[in-house]
Amino acid sequence: MSFNLLRKAQFQFWRLAEGRSIFEWQSFYLLQPLLRQLKSGDGHPVIVFPGFVGSDISTKPMRKLFDDLGYSSYGWGLGRNVIFDQQRENEMRNLIRNVYEKEGRKVSLIGWSLGGVFARETAKLEADCVRSVISLGSPISGDPNQTNVGDLFKALNGNPSSDKQSRFSRLQEAPPMPTTSIYSKTDGIVAWEGSVQPEAPQTENIEVPASHLGLGVNPFVMYAIADRLSQAEGEWKPFDKSGFKSLVFSEPRESWTNKLKAVFT
Repeated sequence: MSFNLLRKAQFQFWRLAEGRSIFEWQSFYLLQPLLRQLKSGDGHPVIVFPGFVGSDISTKPMRKLFDDLGYSSYGWGLGRNVIFDQQRENEMRNLIRNVYEKEGRKVSLIGWSLGGVFARETAKLEADCVRSVISLGSPISGDPNQTNVGDLFKALNGNPSSDKQSRFSRLQEAPPMPTTSIYSKTDGIVAWEGSVQPEAPQTENIEVPASHLGLGVNPFVMYAIADRLSQAEGEWKPFDKSGFKSLVFSEPRESWTNKLKAVFT
């Protein structure tokens, strides 16, 4: 998908405004007492994949919160998310299988940015071990023009092989289990259009007010993830965006005017 000039300007504006993520990190810690009152879990395991050039350090606050809510959370334990090759994919698949066997229960996967792409793709390969998948601001369209770090990823990983190019063309295909894509229209790293997946009986998109660098700690995102994880296995339903929640959690391309009308009429 190509952007018009106005959309390109908007995207670059939000890229320059990514520094606002500091307020999301501050609000995460300030609201800890409230966040610990979110819907609690059933103890099933959750693996969190970091974003591009990120590591388990970046996902530690989120994982600590979900431990507090009753889940058994895991980092990916593979260092920085920089290079993707067959060895790295095998390591991620082994991680999922090992956690599944250790816990004796299916695993939920959460992936931030590029980590969400990896979560979705490994879930397709290890479907028997995975319960649900949640991606945060992930470039799942496969269009390199919809991310501001595509050139850096390519520089570090080289030109994709024909096999990888074929997989890139299928990134938007959801894995065969409940799959949620959380995205922001003010994301300055991954254009929101690149994070919206086709909706189906077990897929959904949830819009949040967030920066890209703050998605992993944004309190609204934590609310949405907690709601998704709390569902009993086999009883998945789409996220309820009705009432006053519609002021925060939006549908793609829905205007604030329409959201206000839905609440007050």
